[in-house]
Amino acid sequence: MVETIVTEGLIYGIMTLGVFITFRVLDFADLTVDGTFPLGGAVMAFCLLRGVPPGPAFLAAFAGGALGGLATALIHTNLRVPGLLAGILTMTMLYSVNLRIMDNKANITYLKMTTPFSSLQAISEGVLPEGLAVLLFVFIASLVLKALLDLFFHTDFGLTMGALGSNPQLVISQGMNPEIIKGVGICLANALVALSGAFASLYNGFADVGAGNGMVVSGLASVMLGEFLLRSNSIAVLTLRALLGSIIYRALMFAARIHGWRIGMSPNDFKLVTGILIILCLISAKADLRSLLMGRKKREGPC
Repeated sequence: MVETIVTEGLIYGIMTLGVFITFRVLDFADLTVDGTFPLGGAVMAFCLLRGVPPGPAFLAAFAGGALGGLATALIHTNLRVPGLLAGILTMTMLYSVNLRIMDNKANITYLKMTTPFSSLQAISEGVLPEGLAVLLFVFIASLVLKALLDLFFHTDFGLTMGALGSNPQLVISQGMNPEIIKGVGICLANALVALSGAFASLYNGFADVGAGNGMVVSGLASVMLGEFLLRSNSIAVLTLRALLGSIIYRALMFAARIHGWRIGMSPNDFKLVTGILIILCLISAKADLRSLLMGRKKREGPC
């Protein structure tokens, strides 16, 4: 059980890192996630069906997600479409694109294919417990991506991107184009989301065109849950708590599946539970901010 929760948490944690970039770093409400997540699975299925090796297949999924993010960025910046609407437009168009990539099939199974995960399980059979090899692979992959993301945000360009969401005027005063920086950030975020979708399709054993439904909401819930664990402005801690938040979210959903029947809950209620969870996180965050401001006023005393 714990192994399943951690594996799923890390796989979807890669998607959470992408949501963290758009929602927290860029302050950009990007709904493209619901389209680029299944895009990653569709590209992975396309590559495996044609005998493409795992490495190039993962890179293709990463590049596909970046192109999806680029579409949103261009619609938003060049056509002056609001960010929320730009993401919705791209997400809608990607549904048809994903179907085209999957040869107009809504679902492609990997049962008769050799996948990276099935190869790992075959190699580790008799050496490691079933599923542990996949967990180790996903763990190493997520840590490598986290480390690369941390390094990126310590570069000059990454630091500028971090400043864009909270203080765009500062970026403009430095003589840099905020639209280009935002576009790169959206591309990077959706590339991570698509890579997560590729991992998820391999883990589930199939690619599905509807796999991205509600994915942006679950990613946002994971980001918010992680923010209650660790309080820091260090980028290493921020990315770590995104991964931890994803694991906690998957643990909560797993507990709901196992014990939800006791209160009459069914899998159909999970979207409702996720929405309520985000609302509670927002209320708690506002309460913490209010108490912080009140405490600061008390220390400062009357003017």
